[in-house]
Amino acid sequence: MRFPWPRRVFSQVLLMQLAIATGVTALATGLFLAPLSDQFDDQAMRRALAIAQTTAARPGLAEELRGPAGSGGPSPAGPVQAEAERVRKSTGAEYVVVMDRDGVRWSHTSPGEIGRHVSTDPSEALAGHEVMQIDDGTLGRSARGKVPLRSPGGEIVGAVSVGIAYESVRDRLVSAVPGLLAYAGGALAVGALAAYAVSRRLQRRTHDLAFSDISALLAEREAMLHGIREGVVALDARGRIRLMNDEAQRLLGLGPEATGRPLDEVLAPGRTTDVLAGRVTGDDLLTVSGHRVLVANRTPTDDGGAVATLRDRTELERLGRELDGTRGLIDALRAQDHEHANRMHTLLGLLELGLYEEAVEFVTEVVGVHRATAEQVTERVRDPLLAALLVGKATVAAERGVSLRLSADTGLPDRVVDPRGLVTVVGNLVDNALDAASGTPDASVEITLRAEGRTAVLRVADSGPGIPPERRELVFTEGWSTKELPAHGRRGLGLALVRRLAERQGGSARVGEGPGGGAEFTVVLPEALTADLAAPGEARGATVEEAIAREADVEEAAAGEAR
Repeated sequence: MRFPWPRRVFSQVLLMQLAIATGVTALATGLFLAPLSDQFDDQAMRRALAIAQTTAARPGLAEELRGPAGSGGPSPAGPVQAEAERVRKSTGAEYVVVMDRDGVRWSHTSPGEIGRHVSTDPSEALAGHEVMQIDDGTLGRSARGKVPLRSPGGEIVGAVSVGIAYESVRDRLVSAVPGLLAYAGGALAVGALAAYAVSRRLQRRTHDLAFSDISALLAEREAMLHGIREGVVALDARGRIRLMNDEAQRLLGLGPEATGRPLDEVLAPGRTTDVLAGRVTGDDLLTVSGHRVLVANRTPTDDGGAVATLRDRTELERLGRELDGTRGLIDALRAQDHEHANRMHTLLGLLELGLYEEAVEFVTEVVGVHRATAEQVTERVRDPLLAALLVGKATVAAERGVSLRLSADTGLPDRVVDPRGLVTVVGNLVDNALDAASGTPDASVEITLRAEGRTAVLRVADSGPGIPPERRELVFTEGWSTKELPAHGRRGLGLALVRRLAERQGGSARVGEGPGGGAEFTVVLPEALTADLAAPGEARGATVEEAIAREADVEEAAAGEAR
């Protein structure tokens, strides 16, 4: 009858461990018993040899064998037989046989055997050699020891043969087996208990699943991890990466070789590393990795590790910023429409009153203000995208009651390498400055854009409340903001993206106190401009270090004037 193999891991492991423990116990018992029989045989032969040696060394035995008492030949009543029987009884030997040089017995356990030749070959002992063996004789199988019997002069006159029944050796071996089996059974019981404890622990760890179920779950997990479009990073208790799916590798810019290495070793210091390591806690934490905006969540595991998930919100954040910009543009257009209606009503009233010269003067003034603003921007900022951005921001600022102006030393040629990146930097800084300055007395925002060789230096100062020194680094952290949440539910990325864009180009972004007491943001972008081909003989602009030093000098001078 064939018994079915159990499916559960607990049962399989328990049976395998019991089989292993039983096999090891049986093997150890066999390996112990095999030499034990040989040891008992050796001990019996050595004992027989020792008795024979002691008997042969007895004073007078050789003389009795060949002296006057022995002249009548071997006899059951002779002194040799008496002495041999005395030794046999005192030592517990099976027999003690004393023989002459002809191999004739002078003593034996059975008196009828006295005077007969021994049943085994005595030549070795009579030749002067000591012999140990297990052999068959007239009394059956026995452990034997044979020694030569020498006269006081050293002459061999016979031999002494002592035998110990082999059955007594076997009895000792058999008597030792129960104790040995008891020890083996105890070891087997301890092994069975240990196997049960290990199997129970394994059962809890595997949730009592079968090996086939575990294998299927592993295959499904691999397919799921590499198939989902969300990054998954598993960390152990020591902060090393245990696994990382394809999406996480793409979002973090890592390869498969990062698995098994500490998180702080494969990722640069920053908010992303802090969020994944658990040093920053919370739900749906925003972070920036490279040019990507990520939403991270971290869940601890029972073994002290954690599993972090990453979602790519780059496109969503871009659409959200575009939505905010569109909404601001709509508000500006609505305000412009209202202002335009008021101006048209004013112009209509002047015309109805016949005040034609005043009407012409009013139209000229209104058109001149807008034309002057546009001309001022395009004269100093030659890049079309950036100029259009500033003109639009000036309109929005006017509707919000903020004076947006360019500083006197603003001058940026049409040699921008990445206009869209510079538009992102300027747009984010101006938006933050307008938010900070709105509602303050004499609200104003001043923008400085200038070129120093191939380096672009941007400074945006506002008349807002400013930023305390202890928070000036915090404002560049992803997710930090003092504003209300917009429609898409996220803020705190604009300044982080500004610093990320600047650092990617080898530049810097910092904030300090402006001349009017508000905040002043300074961004240095090396290699932001192409070479000036129109003036090849002109010296190259300042290096990044010189630009930063010059900005520091300007800030110190501004701070001195403020004091």
